Amino acid sequence: MGNSVDLQSIPGLLIQEIAIQDAQPVHPLFQGFTDALRQHFGEALDAVILYGSCLHTSDLAEGIADFYVLVSDYRLAYSGHLLAYLNAWLPPNVFYLEIPVSTGVLRAKYAVISTADFERGTRHWFHPYIWARFAQPARLLYTRDDQIQKRIHRAQAHAILKFISSTLPVLESGSSNLETIWTSGLMLTYAAELRAERKGRAQHLVQLDPEFYNRLTVAAVPALSPLLSLQTDEQYHVGAVTPLKKLSTRIQWRLRRWQGRVLSILRLSKATITFRDCLDYAAWKIERHTGIKVEITPMLRRHPILWGYKVMWQLLRRGVLR
Repeated sequence: MGNSVDLQSIPGLLIQEIAIQDAQPVHPLFQGFTDALRQHFGEALDAVILYGSCLHTSDLAEGIADFYVLVSDYRLAYSGHLLAYLNAWLPPNVFYLEIPVSTGVLRAKYAVISTADFERGTRHWFHPYIWARFAQPARLLYTRDDQIQKRIHRAQAHAILKFISSTLPVLESGSSNLETIWTSGLMLTYAAELRAERKGRAQHLVQLDPEFYNRLTVAAVPALSPLLSLQTDEQYHVGAVTPLKKLSTRIQWRLRRWQGRVLSILRLSKATITFRDCLDYAAWKIERHTGIKVEITPMLRRHPILWGYKVMWQLLRRGVLR
């Protein structure tokens, strides 16, 4: 049995399912963020995409909403050269946003990336930073025009195909269910970033919306054959791969782990320029997902790169990162 997957061919049904998912309604309060981002980026703005945990909860007062802001050109998006250079060197740039509402203040972080880099990230990047995020549920809150919308849908389709095809060779061949495929893939991508997640987090995400993951997986099957085929509803057959292919895939995931350590430190360092209170946010996020409290001393606040190394060492020592 062959092991190749045709990622050039995107099934039409997969694009349709993504378009339906992207257009699902969201909480009206998200409109305030969209309006603020449109005003800030003006003619440079191509799209605003909502993703992350706020899709699963209506508690916007306590959480931080996550957005991707797609721009046509980095130089057009910024008034200065430094931020444009940093965005082109290591996309995305991450910023913090607050908007006032009648009940208080809503908070968000948003990542800025060009539409072209977004497409490359979902299709060609070795590291899963982009394609792992956008294989998961998202909402397209704004697009400049229909052409941009179509490009984003295709990019999301590539993300899904890359996510599944990069996961399948790690699994045992034979019968497998939807939860096993997606949970395994999510755990691999978590390990490839400086993202400390409690055990069971990946399974919980899949269980929140199994219908979504099943519809997309069914729609993706024609492009994933012979690595994946549908047996019954939510039950799949994982094709056999050669021992060399299995070893190669495992090595790739190991390399992604080490690449992710370096990229996480670099992005944290860059965020000290763009993201106000980034260390406090990172510490809060780590404690929220692992229960591990990371102290930020005055010295480490002045030297955030050292803080990043300290955090990585603590998580490695406690077995949260491996």
